[in-house]
Amino acid sequence: MNKDIDNTSADFKGLTFAEAEQSRMKHGENRITPVKRASLWSLYAEKYKDPIIRILIAAAAISLILAFIEGDFMETIGIFIAIFLATTIGFYFETDATRKFNVLTALGEESPVKVIRDGKVTTIARKDVVVDDIVLIETGDEVPADGIIVKAVSLDINESSLTGEPIAHKSVTPGDGSKEAAYPSNMVLRGTLVIGGRGTYRVSKVGDATEIGRLSLSSTEITSVKTPLNIQLEKLARLISKFGLALSVAAFVLFLGHDIFTDDVWRGTDYFRMAQTVMKYFMMSVTLIVMSVPEGLPMAVTLSLALNMRRMLKNNNLVRKLHACETMGAVTVICTDKTGTLTENRMKLTEIRGNGLHIGSGTDGDKQKMDLLARAMAVNTTAETDDGKGIGNPTETALLIWTDSMGYDYKTIRKDCPIISQMPFSTERKYMATLAETPAGRMLFVKGAPEIVTGFCDMDTEEKEQVDKQLRTWQNQAMRTLAFACREIPKDYTGDIKDCLHGMSLHAVTAITDPIRHDVPEAVGKCRDAGIEVKIVTGDTSATAAEIARLIGINVNDNNEGSLITGAEFAALTDEEAYRCVEKLKVMSRARPADKQRLVEILQKRGEVVAVTGDGTNDAPALNHAHVGLSLGSGTSVAKEASDMTLLDDSFNSIVTAVMWGRSLYKNLQRFLFFQLVVNVTALLIVLGGSLIGTEMPLTVTQILWVNIIMDTFAAMALASLPPEEAVMKEKPRSRDEFIISRKMFGTVLTIGSLFFIVMFAILIWCLQSDREMQLHELTIFFTTFVMLQFWNLFNAKTLGTCTSALRGLRRDHGLNLVLLLILGGQWLIVTFGGEMFRTEPLSLTEWAVIVLSTSSVLWIGEILRWRSRRKRLGTKG
Repeated sequence: MNKDIDNTSADFKGLTFAEAEQSRMKHGENRITPVKRASLWSLYAEKYKDPIIRILIAAAAISLILAFIEGDFMETIGIFIAIFLATTIGFYFETDATRKFNVLTALGEESPVKVIRDGKVTTIARKDVVVDDIVLIETGDEVPADGIIVKAVSLDINESSLTGEPIAHKSVTPGDGSKEAAYPSNMVLRGTLVIGGRGTYRVSKVGDATEIGRLSLSSTEITSVKTPLNIQLEKLARLISKFGLALSVAAFVLFLGHDIFTDDVWRGTDYFRMAQTVMKYFMMSVTLIVMSVPEGLPMAVTLSLALNMRRMLKNNNLVRKLHACETMGAVTVICTDKTGTLTENRMKLTEIRGNGLHIGSGTDGDKQKMDLLARAMAVNTTAETDDGKGIGNPTETALLIWTDSMGYDYKTIRKDCPIISQMPFSTERKYMATLAETPAGRMLFVKGAPEIVTGFCDMDTEEKEQVDKQLRTWQNQAMRTLAFACREIPKDYTGDIKDCLHGMSLHAVTAITDPIRHDVPEAVGKCRDAGIEVKIVTGDTSATAAEIARLIGINVNDNNEGSLITGAEFAALTDEEAYRCVEKLKVMSRARPADKQRLVEILQKRGEVVAVTGDGTNDAPALNHAHVGLSLGSGTSVAKEASDMTLLDDSFNSIVTAVMWGRSLYKNLQRFLFFQLVVNVTALLIVLGGSLIGTEMPLTVTQILWVNIIMDTFAAMALASLPPEEAVMKEKPRSRDEFIISRKMFGTVLTIGSLFFIVMFAILIWCLQSDREMQLHELTIFFTTFVMLQFWNLFNAKTLGTCTSALRGLRRDHGLNLVLLLILGGQWLIVTFGGEMFRTEPLSLTEWAVIVLSTSSVLWIGEILRWRSRRKRLGTKG
């Protein structure tokens, strides 16, 4: 679509289409290279790098060799099923989250852009913009590529996605902007939004060469940061490997040595029987290696993470990477952006003072003065609103939204007050003036910087001092200030309105702020209670950043030396100085992307687990390098791509919820590990005890498959489905060096495992008193008793690490109740109908009652111990 060049572009002819094609060949298309997606096969293969999965694969290989020797493949099949389920479930949930994320972050490279080609204004797709193109931008446009301004008329750009600055005034002169500005005032950047005025610029960089493109590449660098859970699982894998190998070697040496000293066959020449004996003990030791591996653990970890992933989505947290669910629970520092994260990224008029008006403190001025102020705000602005949302300059939209809230319709006012002449706002003038015909006469309205507007007004010294005092109060609170003035102009006046800017009446001064999100102070308080430090990292000014910190409960003052620093000051520090600085640092203002990334990396060197929140492209490198990157649902696509989790509701409180879920998840993993290890320790001791008295393993392979695979999976589901506990937010973050199996937990596992073994070994001895061979009925009782001991221990696992009753909240634990029914019902079905496959026969109702009631002592003893702990804790508090 072409049209003749208007006055905006009359001085520029632009590229010809042939020149544009040459530029494209030389500099490339205006596309940001998308993140290289790994193939589905490589993503699936990644799941097999889990340390516990690797041990399982080794166990499966050993089991497969034994299976060929013995001709029984059931145990091997069970281990392979465990591996397949654990890897496939994790793969499915991550790819499912990726699909949701791709929908969330779809880019519109086909969005139209106005450029000058062959002397005419034409519309092309954003991807077709090339270096040296002349681009026309106006209010509401997104800048399609980086460039240098060649013409600007009251051009304001929202650079918050790159610098955190919501309003940057642009001109053709590089030095016109703020000295603290991150980019020159004559430069526009891809991805920023025009919020006022219009301009023309020459494209200097496209695609990956743009600032947003460079940050995008930085945000997708492969980092080597290991998550706390990965570190813990690697430690556990090494421990299991050493323990299993040591136990099997010790058992092989002891049992073979005992046999050599006690069996006469070793004093003869029957080498075949000797070899059989060696093979028997070798197979026993290999069985111990296989049984020492908690094959249900990968399933438990994956199920726990996947269930939490789904539940957190319901709480507006879209988790892209499974590990992020748990890592949030280990976070010790949150580095948060200000604009859009702590604040609403929406300007709001909060107070009005002057000329008898007192709005914001509960009292209003008279109706006539209110009408005049509403008229001034409606007529002397160019912004628009749509369903309460602003279009155009954020400051002006705040004024219009306020007039609407006071019952005025700015569109009706504009219709009733035709504009005669207007001077748009500019950074040089720092004010806007409009001459309009109103029902009260011809009025000149002026709004702008208070120091300029008050200079146009007739004010006595006392009034000037009062206004200056009020303005200083607001400015110290990081509020933007505006002044409004007006005067009546004779109807026959035909001169320039500039000549009328004197003898005006000050109508009002106003305070405008980007409000703190209502839930942020409480959420920051919860983080503090949980031992998590919140650091603000923003592109805003030091005064604004410090005031925001104060409002949300972060202490930054003169007595807190080193708590506030600018990005430039931080960049000037040596690594050693920065390492010491970050301990006390609470607020970093005027931060650039490299400053944020460096801060994250130094905090990680100090042993902190770092989460970074942000919504802008400038946050992307830090989001990528953090342990957990948290982007906002309303943020840029680059920020979302770099993050591990997206807060769909943009709520800082969702971070607190994610921490609670993460900490509860870690506890649930510990609970499952406790339950799993008790099962394994008991089974290992039974194998050793059975070998000691010369009997075969009293549990068959199919029975072990039920206990170690199906029952473990059920237990993982039960413990993973436990709801999060708010009490975890009163605890300090766990140490990164703290092993997932604490000393107390290890001692409890050995104690309970040993007690279970004593019970089972006593049953074994009792069954063997009459005969060296256990009968089918006795074996069924043995098997059912073993399962029911674990059944009741699941209640103890639920309350591990607490002194609350296992029966508390049982009605709400729907997942746990379902799993308990499945285990009990499954055991009854196996015993009643398992027959030859499971080596069982039906038990009488009396036998069931005796087994269930006697094994329930596991729960009741645990309840007594927890009751004593509660009494002791209450006594200590008293």
